[in-house]
Amino acid sequence: MKPIYLILSMPFDRVETCSSRFWGNPDLPRGFDYPMYIDNEGDPFPYFFICQINLEELAPFDTDNLLPHKGLLSFFAKIDHYMGYAAYTNCIGGGICPPEDVKVLYFPDCDPAEFEEFVILDDNDQPSSPQEMQINFAHSIERYGTEHALFAPPDHRPWETWDPPFEDWEILLQIDSFNGMDFNLNFMDCGVLDFLISPEDLKQRKFDNVRALVLST
Repeated sequence: MKPIYLILSMPFDRVETCSSRFWGNPDLPRGFDYPMYIDNEGDPFPYFFICQINLEELAPFDTDNLLPHKGLLSFFAKIDHYMGYAAYTNCIGGGICPPEDVKVLYFPDCDPAEFEEFVILDDNDQPSSPQEMQINFAHSIERYGTEHALFAPPDHRPWETWDPPFEDWEILLQIDSFNGMDFNLNFMDCGVLDFLISPEDLKQRKFDNVRALVLST
């Protein structure tokens, strides 16, 4: 299984609707509710949007045909603490999390005319997410490059397998610690966030039981 690296850059113009995007705001079907979870105080709270992958853009790099070659795959997670926005509560930690700590949405059809950008505002009525970045794909990165990758090898895992019963689960997406002009993403001590999926779910294109954990150096 060959990793597919996400190469991020600041776009010259707005990233087009339903194109691959990191940060910014997700594109959702018109009328689709933004994914929420219930926090420790019993209140609904929005998941933090990480990125969306246009699978047609990804297809030339998915030589193992592990993902559909059309549609949109969008990743959300409880990472507010690692962005410096919240205390260490409602947060993914060093153990494999329950499914409600992450949300991965797969839209088989992503006609831009049927989608719209969904903006989450903070208490000052400003967009709460960092500025959007454009995603390109590659099969390699420079030495010591940022290790955002689909199907990343488990290089940061300090043991041979994941904890039971997840021994054979694969890394669907890995997000590395990094920073920019308007954010600082730090998973514990410059670690990574790994989204894990079972081989059966990956084969069946099911993304409703994805789990995650943080691995730190």
